[in-house]
This record gives sequence, structure tokens and C-alpha cells, in this order.
Amino acid sequence: MSADLDLTAAQWDRSSYSDGSGGQCVEFSRTFAQTHDTIPVRDSKNPHGPTLTFPAEGWSSFVSALIRGEFPEV
Repeated sequence: MSADLDLTAAQWDRSSYSDGSGGQCVEFSRTFAQTHDTIPVRDSKNPHGPTLTFPAEGWSSFVSALIRGEFPEV
């Protein structure tokens, strides 16, 4: 992925698994994928910090595996 992606127009959604106490807060932008076929993911406590990007198809497979319970809880 290019480090030059402009994420200023990305609309962020907080994961439903993020807790509300300032702990594990993950945000992602599915709207960004509509024009870039890429899903950016960030820590909502640090919105100007680093962002990971994933191919939209790979992110979809990952979320589907989570829903099916394929990853053990840690």
C-alpha cells in the first residue's frame, strides 16, 4: 500500500467490539474502500497516528472469519 493515501475525507466507524471506557478502540473506514478498494484502520484514541491499510477483499475475509468465531479469544 502507498504511504501517500489521503485519508482526510475518510468517514470513520468504530468497531462494535470497541469498549466505551477508552480501552480497545478500533476505527475503520468502509467508505474509503468505495473509491480506493482499501480499508484503513486506526486507533480511535490516536486519530492522527499511524493507519494500517488492507485490501478490501482481505478485510472482508478477516471480518467474516471473526463472525464465524475462527479466532480464539485472548
